[in-house]
Amino acid sequence: MAKDLIFSFLLFTCLHACIWFSINTQFMGEELKSKSLQIALMLSIPISMLGYFAARYSYEALGESLWAIRFIGFGTSYLIFPVFTWLFVGESMFTLKTMICILLSFLIVSIQVFWPS
Repeated sequence: MAKDLIFSFLLFTCLHACIWFSINTQFMGEELKSKSLQIALMLSIPISMLGYFAARYSYEALGESLWAIRFIGFGTSYLIFPVFTWLFVGESMFTLKTMICILLSFLIVSIQVFWPS
């Protein structure tokens, strides 16, 4: 179970990293803007595969709950987005609103993982 859960977190992390690039390269300068649609199309199949297997491993690890998968996916997306936006675009994640949302995402994931069904 723990191995499946760790693997699903890794897959969700890779998934949301790919999603971030497929959506946001269009805002990262003219050179990337002109290639952003191609980047999005190239990432579409890996994104689908990562989502498929992340859901499968989460489902097995968390007692066959689709809601748990949804919240794990949401929580990992909210961990990736602020960090990548800060690193690659320079928008700060260190605002009160963003930090509270990141804290809430940790809380949501923790509830799904550690709260008994």
